[in-house]
Amino acid sequence: MKIAILTPTFNYYSGVDRVAQERAEYYSKKGNDVTVFSLEAKIKPKGYKIIELGKPRSPFLERIYRLFPFFIMKDDYIKKLKGYDMTISFLYPMDVLSYHAKKRFNSKYIAWFCGNAPGENLVERVYMNIYSFFYNRYIKNADKIVCVSNTIKNKLIKNSPNIDISKIEVEYNKVDKVRFNSNVKKLNLSKVNKIIKAYNLKNKNVFLYVGRLATSKRVDLLIKMFKMEKNEHPEYKLLIVGKETFKRYFKKLLSMADEDIIFTGFVDDKDLPAYYAVSDVYVTASSDEGFNLPAVEAQACGKPVIAFDVGAHKEFIKKGILVPEGDIQGFTDAMNNYANSIKITKDQ
Repeated sequence: MKIAILTPTFNYYSGVDRVAQERAEYYSKKGNDVTVFSLEAKIKPKGYKIIELGKPRSPFLERIYRLFPFFIMKDDYIKKLKGYDMTISFLYPMDVLSYHAKKRFNSKYIAWFCGNAPGENLVERVYMNIYSFFYNRYIKNADKIVCVSNTIKNKLIKNSPNIDISKIEVEYNKVDKVRFNSNVKKLNLSKVNKIIKAYNLKNKNVFLYVGRLATSKRVDLLIKMFKMEKNEHPEYKLLIVGKETFKRYFKKLLSMADEDIIFTGFVDDKDLPAYYAVSDVYVTASSDEGFNLPAVEAQACGKPVIAFDVGAHKEFIKKGILVPEGDIQGFTDAMNNYANSIKITKDQ
């Protein structure tokens, strides 16, 4: 079967992109002819092809480009999908291409729905409302809609009353148990020791966050809560693994940080298990999550997770604690309780 996987970005530092990567590798291993179409791609293909469509360099223009479908409906883009038996779209505006491939070439159109990030201010909320309007307009034409959680499925049904519920399936994102497991430290010992030495983590309680540095992830709140406790606990370190997403927001985060708050920048996917291994507790202050792949990976590595009870967290966080949304004291208490009950990270 000839399969096209369409995703706005195909990079290592986005959870959605990593799921698209997993799907591309899965279908190619099954003997299918797989091509990933993306506006921007940095992931190196394994058994499949990549076609990069391009996008504006300006972040502002890129957001406009991704918002209005007539920018992406270039005829030469649609023609590239001729001959594909199935298209799988991750996020709008790629569903526009899948929709037209279905109409023009009779390709099966599968929409992989991961949810939409909430807007953190008025401008963001207006943008996301427009984004959701267009997304829902196209996704209802899919032959099948795969939701990454029951929470996301229920939200989609609520926000799209005319959608055919029989098309919707729930498929949880898969974790690579070979790489993310309770033996992660032994399997990555050399890298673990390098990280401990590089960031002075020996005999420290290490709190870890992995993900985009975006406002919806509320990394600023995470830093604020960490600083509330670390003055009384000099053994605490906060390790923030992720690529700068918005320059202004990143500058704000840097201005809040001190020597015990470490920004690693982008970490290659193959090195991520070592970062879970050096941590004691995984923490996230995200305001909403359709799945939260890093939290699931952390649990697979035997690490407890502290998170707010938002989005789909109830479905996936089984090892750790869910704190009521907005309960900052409860969150910091949980950090202290886990730090006191677990063995501190040691160099071996």
